[in-house]
Amino acid sequence: MKTSTTTSTTSPPRHTTMIMVLVLASYFMILLDNSIIFTGLPQIQASFGLSDAAAAWTQNAYTLVFGGLILLGARLGDVLGRRRVFIAGLAVFGVASLLVGAAQDATWLIAARAVQGAGAAVVAPSSLSLITALFPAGPQRTRATAAYGTTAGLGASLGLVVGGALASAVSWRAGFLVNVPIAVVMIVLAARYLPGFRTVRARFDLIGALTSTVGMGAVVYGIINAGEDGWTQPRALGPLLGGLVVLVLFVVAERVAPQPILPLRLFASRQRSGAAVARLLFAGTMIAYFFFTTQLFQGVYGWSPLQAGLGFLPMTAVQFAVSLAVPRLTGRFGGAPLLLLGLLTVTAGMAWMTGLDASTSYLAGVVGPMLLLGAGQGLTFGPLTSAGVAGALPQDAGAASGLVNAAHQLGSTLGVAVLTAAAAGADTVLGRVVDAYRGGTLMLVVAVLAAAVAVLPLARKRYLPA
Repeated sequence: MKTSTTTSTTSPPRHTTMIMVLVLASYFMILLDNSIIFTGLPQIQASFGLSDAAAAWTQNAYTLVFGGLILLGARLGDVLGRRRVFIAGLAVFGVASLLVGAAQDATWLIAARAVQGAGAAVVAPSSLSLITALFPAGPQRTRATAAYGTTAGLGASLGLVVGGALASAVSWRAGFLVNVPIAVVMIVLAARYLPGFRTVRARFDLIGALTSTVGMGAVVYGIINAGEDGWTQPRALGPLLGGLVVLVLFVVAERVAPQPILPLRLFASRQRSGAAVARLLFAGTMIAYFFFTTQLFQGVYGWSPLQAGLGFLPMTAVQFAVSLAVPRLTGRFGGAPLLLLGLLTVTAGMAWMTGLDASTSYLAGVVGPMLLLGAGQGLTFGPLTSAGVAGALPQDAGAASGLVNAAHQLGSTLGVAVLTAAAAGADTVLGRVVDAYRGGTLMLVVAVLAAAVAVLPLARKRYLPA
């Protein structure tokens, strides 16, 4: 199947500030909805009388479709045009947000969340590929990817704050309805400010699109079920094994495809492959941290959704402050040392959290680790994003961006499922939370090792190649 693909314009973008606003705002919006559900979930469950399993699917539907379609969504920008696909993804996400906010029953709500996931699967990789395609390699792209990485961390933590505030002051619906005017404004600005791209003829990898979507979707579905039922149950094991078989077929198809949806040459770089593994584990640990710490705040401390959201502010503030210094620090010390230091700092913060007991107060036992977690996230996300797209050819910008976002999304799903299963044996909410922190610490140790293998050879360079 032949269609048109795009390459970057020869001249640098004229409106760099506005382009970065569009990229970061769109990415922030979809990440916000990935975590905003946590603090609003008690209200949603009460509004519709949902069981625990049904309530979980208000998040799982979004995660499942997001993870299943992300490689296809990434390649669409390369094939159909980045500006066109970016605008279309925003439109789908905006309409779906309206449907979520207007939901009248559980089926409507879960279906609308699935459509949101489809829009996110297009917007997330499209936004990063715009950076790769439009900003020249070197310090300029380093600054852009640092900002993108900062957004990845802030979106998750601020989603809890925003979700808690809106759920307490208005309704859980407000957290989703606010996306609608934002999406409309961004569509107008994208049509006005995003540059055009020259088009060339290309083949669309239909087999790759089908096998990647089915394979990723099945794996994510199996992981979700494993978190609920256990890893050996048929609902988990069947989709996991089936998804892995389909993904093997996907790899075979990509080896012979003239223009694959995920060029396997992307994995020839040890730096890029190691960064993908590190991001998968890091993202999985952090989203699980937000998930379980919210339970700590509401289930152990008895806080309201607003209080639970505000409880994350120390981490958010430190992360934002540290991330602002990352471009300057990268230019001085290189991205590899910052990445390793950031991961080690996050690991120390998570290990500190494992010391919680029934008498531990928020100020005495939670704020300190949060400061380490915030500093570590601020140091980590930018270099990790740069490493993930480093050296990608212009025609592979969307695929490389899709790989980064696929690792992030799959890791987020895997982290919650693995640590939920690890904490299932505890009798109390506090016991489950502490067990999850212990498992998260082990995951971060593996992430540090993966990052070390990937980037230590680059430690003497001034910045990770981009």
